[in-house]
Amino acid sequence: MRLTPSRRRTLWAYAFLAPSLLFFLVIVVAPIVYAFVMSLFDWTLGAAAHRYFVGLRNYADILREPLFLRSLSNTGRFVLLMVPVTLVLSLVLAIALNSASVVARGLYRTVYFVPVVISMVAAAFVWRWLLEPSAGPVNYVLSVFHIKGPGWLKDPNWAIPAVSIVGIWRDIGFYMVIFLSGLQTIPREFYEAAMVDGAGPWQRFWKITIPLLNPTIVLATVMAVISDLQIFTQVWVMTGGGSTVPGGPLHSTRTLVLHIYQAAFRTLAMGYASAGAFVLFAIIFVFTLIQLRILERPFEY
Repeated sequence: MRLTPSRRRTLWAYAFLAPSLLFFLVIVVAPIVYAFVMSLFDWTLGAAAHRYFVGLRNYADILREPLFLRSLSNTGRFVLLMVPVTLVLSLVLAIALNSASVVARGLYRTVYFVPVVISMVAAAFVWRWLLEPSAGPVNYVLSVFHIKGPGWLKDPNWAIPAVSIVGIWRDIGFYMVIFLSGLQTIPREFYEAAMVDGAGPWQRFWKITIPLLNPTIVLATVMAVISDLQIFTQVWVMTGGGSTVPGGPLHSTRTLVLHIYQAAFRTLAMGYASAGAFVLFAIIFVFTLIQLRILERPFEY
């Protein structure tokens, strides 16, 4: 039986998709299912290793634990501080560097994007030194102007802002590029027509730029919230070291991912840590749906 060209293409498509589907099932789906099964057990490794089925008790325990609730609160504070500041500064830079009147736009774009490609571990170590309260360069510069610098990473009231500075500094260039790509899809004719009608810069921004940039804003917001809900590296590096337990001082920077990490690799409570990971997944999923519902708007040229 001879195969028609269309049937032959269909068979080739199945032959290509089958290994990809198998890879997806083995690498992505199987670990997720295994982690969920693990979350239903009191599963501990190490010298006192044991495994007992407990159903949803791990989820009930983690949602009642004060330290988890503190980690959830801290993570929310990071998101509320970092996301708006990062996106506003990124949008301002993107609008500025999208202007044809700016000289050496490519150079400025490169400079602002450099932190994105720098290792967060290395950057966090440098920022930890810069923000050192007694001998750090930041407080020294402030003292020159007769300003008493805060305790930064040693002060529970300043620890979250101090860690957030690093995340904002690193992410601005990334979201700037995303906003630049969105700005360059807006036809210039709209701005020219608005200028002919007498619209000023502020009116053009609110009536043209923001509405037509809405899909990009939604994308950037969702990505920023998902990323900041998983904040870990700078917290671990900047608030740990020596005898100091990461997440300090006084658990003021302890985040959800750090809490899960401590449970999994310090206390070896793998069932509890797996339950925490699925709680974090549920939080990210719900927040993403809410953002898409609130921010997404229909648009047309």
